[in-house]
Amino acid sequence: MLEKIFKLKEHNTTVRTEIVAGATTFLTMAYILAVNPNILGTVMNPNGVFVATALASAIATFVMAFLANYPIGLSAGLGLNAYFAYTVCLGELADVENAFTIALTAVFAEGVIFIILSFIKVREKMINSIPQNLKYGISAGIGLFIAFIGMQDAGIIVSNEATIVGLGDFSNLNMILAILGLFIIAVLVHYNVTGAVLIGIIVTWIIGMVLEAAGIYTDGSLFPDFSRGLQLGAIADTAFKLNFGWAASHIVQFLAITFSFLYFDLFDTVGTVVAVAEKANLLDDEGNLPRVGAVFLSDAVGTTCGALLGTSTVTSFVESSAGVAVGGRTGLTAFTTGCFFLVSLVLSPVFLAIPSFATAPALIYVGMLMLMSFGKIKFDGDIADSIGAYLAIVMMPLAYSIAAGIMFSVIAWVILKVCTKKVKDISPVMWGIFALFMLRIAALIGNFQ
Repeated sequence: MLEKIFKLKEHNTTVRTEIVAGATTFLTMAYILAVNPNILGTVMNPNGVFVATALASAIATFVMAFLANYPIGLSAGLGLNAYFAYTVCLGELADVENAFTIALTAVFAEGVIFIILSFIKVREKMINSIPQNLKYGISAGIGLFIAFIGMQDAGIIVSNEATIVGLGDFSNLNMILAILGLFIIAVLVHYNVTGAVLIGIIVTWIIGMVLEAAGIYTDGSLFPDFSRGLQLGAIADTAFKLNFGWAASHIVQFLAITFSFLYFDLFDTVGTVVAVAEKANLLDDEGNLPRVGAVFLSDAVGTTCGALLGTSTVTSFVESSAGVAVGGRTGLTAFTTGCFFLVSLVLSPVFLAIPSFATAPALIYVGMLMLMSFGKIKFDGDIADSIGAYLAIVMMPLAYSIAAGIMFSVIAWVILKVCTKKVKDISPVMWGIFALFMLRIAALIGNFQ
């Protein structure tokens, strides 16, 4: 039955490999179950946000599994949740009572718009129109980006007033454990141990708990805490809290908020899908992704359901590349990840106890794997392709934004094509993407004036 649904043999994979890959993807994504309630909890019931996040993630990932048959997990996007809470609710709508209901309405509207765009294949044309060199650059850039995130989570890279970033403190046990975890994964990979990344996460966590039991690790408890119960009923405080009345009476402001959600979700998803698909060798000979429309529809359905349940924009997670790295190739990987999100509802203390120093090594290792796309970039050819790929690579980690990396990449590519008299290489879709980014820049300039 699984073979018929997911076409495992066609993708040269097995049930065991897919399940391990799905578990690995979940564990590298599980932090969102702790982070999202912390961020949205500033304006909503955090326990309700937890339940909404787990349910929306499961629904979206199941749609990805059965509709698109790709190994991509989805959940509430980082950055988008911060924009939801701090910029919209505590910023633009600070004087509005229950501002989160308006933000949820904007997210719902965004999801509906994306569903429509998915059916008319606008997003599909967009991703298939990105030049191959830029796709490789996007993949490599995201590799650096998630490695940077992993190193921050581990305390290997820290903020520094003099140089912006700097090396962490070696007296920090979290940093030492993360580095140890990276070596564990590397050694397991060398010996071709199936599920090396997943095993590395679990072993590193166990080592931390042993050190805590011995009184050596004192930076909080690493053991699951079931004392507060599950609190599943808290979703009543977040579900179906849309506010169409305010949206209708403040249409201009509401549309501005909705467009911002649209922009970040669109290009974060495009970048993530390109990177994961390239790593999994899912792109065809022309560099296009088959069934990409189904991928975007999964994202759109997840966002719509998430808004109804009470969480910010649901999007494809770049951490899915961790599952791909251990062999995930089909929707069975995504299905497994979705099942873990459902299980997290009754075992939330376990999943929330997984420390960042245990998952950080997985992100750092997968970042290296994705950076391998750098070797496929043709730097000795067209200057537009070279500069476009280069800017995607450097801007994502430095600007801390996948969307910003794609923006600089596309704008540079189009301008250089025009300057080198190769306008015919620019497709209508790329002109459209270029126009969207220029509008975004204009909006940013306006915000600073």
